[in-house]
Amino acid sequence: MGGQLLPPDEAGPDDVVLAWEGSDVVAVRLPQLADSLDHILAAMERRRGKPLADLDRKAKQEVVRVLEARGAFSVRHGVETVATALGVSRFTVYNYLNREKET
Repeated sequence: MGGQLLPPDEAGPDDVVLAWEGSDVVAVRLPQLADSLDHILAAMERRRGKPLADLDRKAKQEVVRVLEARGAFSVRHGVETVATALGVSRFTVYNYLNREKET
């Protein structure tokens, strides 16, 4: 989901350094959560073979359900990012989220 491999000596305090048989081999820089959301949305578009904005309402609701399960809406501006990708308003995304909670 957008991680980056680095030499261990270039690792920062938030990077994960992996060791093999006692020696540091590689560092992994994990993306920020907001970057991960962009990667998730792009992967969903690739899987569906078309822009998420071109999906019908039912498919968009399914996308919102999947994204909610993956924690997409805990990211700052997550609702706005998803709404833009789906070509709907923030209000519509909130409606999809509330509809899911009512069932």
